[in-house]
Order: sequence, then C-alpha cells, then structure tokens
Amino acid sequence: MAAGKPIRDKALCYIVRDGRLLVFRHVDYSFEEVGIQVPGGTVKPGEDPEQAALREAREETGLHELTVVRKLGTYEYDITPYRAEIHRCHVFQLALHEETPERWAGQEDNDGDGEPIRFECFWIPVEHGHVLQSGQSMLLSRLFDR
Repeated sequence: MAAGKPIRDKALCYIVRDGRLLVFRHVDYSFEEVGIQVPGGTVKPGEDPEQAALREAREETGLHELTVVRKLGTYEYDITPYRAEIHRCHVFQLALHEETPERWAGQEDNDGDGEPIRFECFWIPVEHGHVLQSGQSMLLSRLFDR
C-alpha cells in the first residue's frame, strides 16, 4: 500500500482507428461526476492485466473483434478524494477488427451488483485525449512511439 492506501490493479484500453480514440461516458451520471473514459476496469483476482483489458473493452463497448497490439506501460494514480486508493493502471493498445457507428449504446451488467451500467461509446480525435478523467490520458503519447 502507498501511504496507507490500498492499490487496485486496473486495465485501460486505447482503441484507435483513423486517428480517433474510442471513449465512453456513463449515461446515468453527469460529466462532472465521471468524465469521459476509455474502456477499462479492475483486474480480477487471478486475471492477467491483458486478459482484463480485453474483457473490460468487450463488456463496456459491446465489441468483440478486439486484439492486443501491445502494452504501452503502467502508471499509478491516486484517486483521492473520490476514494482513498491508488490505481495501478496497465495500459494496452487494442486493435478493432469490426466496423462501428460514430456513436452507440452499451451496457454492462455490473457483475450482478445492482442496476446495469449504461454507456454511450463514441470516437474523439486522439489529440483531444487530454479530456479523459483520472489521468487516463497519461500514456497516450506512447501510441506514437515506434
């Protein structure tokens, strides 16, 4: 634990097509509460971060034709004061092998814990990635490393 705070492993996904980044917003919450995010979530016990990235991307977007291109790195982000915990974020670049509309609705069952979570998925220019919440844009520049 860092400074007495628990560390939670998270997997984040940068899915890029034609210079645009796939993002989503929670339909039932305001931008002020949850911001704009890339697909991602908690790495489950016994799960590899790469597997978690693919699982989370599929659950949150409804897309299934996804593959991992590469791991871009790991960083830690203190999400206090929202919650007193540190997120260790494993960031992956994913390739999408199916067509999508410009915007579409998604829904995750929330692991059976309460009401389903509703999303709106859409594309933004990669250069606008600075608007992502909770430091999720931290490794966007690595998309351009060769």
